[in-house]
Amino acid sequence: MEIAMELDKIHHIAVQVEDIEKSVEWYKTKFLFELKYSDSSWALLKFANVSVALVTKNEHPPHYAIERDSISEFGAETRHRDGTHSVYISDLDDNTIEMLKL
Repeated sequence: MEIAMELDKIHHIAVQVEDIEKSVEWYKTKFLFELKYSDSSWALLKFANVSVALVTKNEHPPHYAIERDSISEFGAETRHRDGTHSVYISDLDDNTIEMLKL
């Protein structure tokens, strides 16, 4: 008998852009999504299956975020202005992964 295990969930993929406002407007002309948040340093675009974060180079590295109920095993949590907590880690090839707790 197999034991049911809940798989991790990708919360968002973050891509770096030069200008958040201009990029949000460009995405609006191409895709259907819900704009969950936007300021001068990042925006969160919610699609049906995953969100895309538009981030600036000075604020965030390009990354993908995995959502978990507990992330303390990955290091000290940082609380963000939107109420989430996260820990940034790197994989073996130095790709950035954000472990995210909502």
